[in-house]
Amino acid sequence: RVNARESVEVAARTLAHYNIGGLPVCGDDGKLCGMVTDRDLVIRCMAAGRSPSSMKVQEVMTGKVISAGPDMEASAAAHLMGRQQIRRLPVLENGKLCGMVSLGDLAQQEDCSYEVMQSVHEQVLEKMEEIYLFLILGEAIAILLNHQHMQMEINIALWLHIKMAYITYTMMVNY
Repeated sequence: RVNARESVEVAARTLAHYNIGGLPVCGDDGKLCGMVTDRDLVIRCMAAGRSPSSMKVQEVMTGKVISAGPDMEASAAAHLMGRQQIRRLPVLENGKLCGMVSLGDLAQQEDCSYEVMQSVHEQVLEKMEEIYLFLILGEAIAILLNHQHMQMEINIALWLHIKMAYITYTMMVNY
């Protein structure tokens, strides 16, 4: 976990140290107030040209967090994660963080492997739709600007993203 008032740099180092993609964000009272992912750091800090050492986690985190209680069944957690399109589910007891469930954790549970696969399938399809829409927008901009070089770079980048999404999906299905 990371405190909301910590720098983005501290969050990035924590993610790297533990080789994880997301951290729960807690306030001074220890209560969960958000989640921050590696993607949040890249999009909301780095891509925005901000400094990770001066920007606070609370500026880049997602504040609305879906959570579970410690007594939730694994299959119910998988269903919730699929319905809400989330990869990590904080577990709260009396408002305080007591654990974290990931899609990978659930994939190891026989009673909910179908729900996990369905969730991953839906997330990959959603990302592929986003990539396709980006492709259309990128090509439209390139055509308007009459930049064939830009159009080729967009197509190559999008092909790589689609290929990565397909490989991820294939690995999860074959898991």
